[in-house]
Amino acid sequence: MFFSRKNDPIHSQASGPVEWIIAGLGNPGRQYENTRHNTGFAAVDTLADSMHVTIDRLKFKGLTAVGSLMGHRVLLLKPSTFMNLSGQSVQEAMQFYKIPAERVLLLFDDISLPCGRMRIRRKGSDGGHNGVKNILYLTGKDTFPRVKIGVGQKPDAGWDLADWVLSHYSKEESAMMKQVYEKIPQVCSLILDDRLDEAMNRFNS
Repeated sequence: MFFSRKNDPIHSQASGPVEWIIAGLGNPGRQYENTRHNTGFAAVDTLADSMHVTIDRLKFKGLTAVGSLMGHRVLLLKPSTFMNLSGQSVQEAMQFYKIPAERVLLLFDDISLPCGRMRIRRKGSDGGHNGVKNILYLTGKDTFPRVKIGVGQKPDAGWDLADWVLSHYSKEESAMMKQVYEKIPQVCSLILDDRLDEAMNRFNS
């Protein structure tokens, strides 16, 4: 079981202004559900379930929920702008709550990692991910902590990249992704508890 050094349960209630934004990236619409490119949505939904909130309030060009994690007031955000314009939603929320990039945690898919793998980073480039690229472009910052979740590389060169990231997981892949999603609440809790290095040591693979 995971405990905070603050003697705080993971989901202890916090009051006051929002201190963190956790944004899962994806595309809105039923046709995109359970596709590789919507892995960020699935990850933040799993976090919301663990926090006992539902991401269903329309705000900041996205769906939102506010809850508590590790003693912090947190905005959960799923941009509704489509992936390539994710920055519009994230930037609007950041400006409203006056949150710096260092306290905006991004959850998104990564085709360079196999299904079931995860890579946590403190900052960095967009890595070819269009959603992250738009966020970095509109904010002018690259210091967003991020959790990259592996969705697998194209099976062969004949696959169009857009078709691949919009494809659905196989039954076996879905089982692997479920195991990754179940780790997301612990990962996010460590990061919000100022233990990002520990999160990298424990979960990077």
